[in-house]
Amino acid sequence: MSVPVSAPPLDWPHYGIGFVDAVKRAFKKYATFTGRASRGEFWWWFLANAIIGTVLYLLMFGLGLATATERGQVIGPAGWPFAILLLLWALAVIVPNIAVTVRRLHDAGYSGWFYLFTLVGLGIVTLVLCVLETSPNAARYGPPYPNHPQGYGPGNAYGQQQPPGWDPGQQGTGPLP
Repeated sequence: MSVPVSAPPLDWPHYGIGFVDAVKRAFKKYATFTGRASRGEFWWWFLANAIIGTVLYLLMFGLGLATATERGQVIGPAGWPFAILLLLWALAVIVPNIAVTVRRLHDAGYSGWFYLFTLVGLGIVTLVLCVLETSPNAARYGPPYPNHPQGYGPGNAYGQQQPPGWDPGQQGTGPLP
């Protein structure tokens, strides 16, 4: 009989998270720069922002171009509400974007300071680091490594019974597999 999988506490990474839950979790951890974020948490959030930003941009540009009255005018009257919405969205998600990226870098075993690559035009470096799997070094940034017998994650799904001899007082301090 399988045990139902429940979400881990907010200060733990959530491996196997879905799209809607990842977006909700990013907003719940709006300005949390400590801890870790699973690849799913990061990439679902990234996809949600890409979709919303693209839709708002296309509406702004398409409707703005269609209602442009002067030659050379790029955004006509119908595009301005979407331009404002796009700006508001960008401002609303700047902090959670940075926070979830820093937490993802932690889960990959890197310092959150690697986010600064994006500020100097090397954002691709940050994205490549965010693609990497969870590192055994990630334990220094939060709860135990996910495949650790005492931790949560793919090797020990949330809610499953812990292995024999598991001591909750020793959580995260044992050797890695």
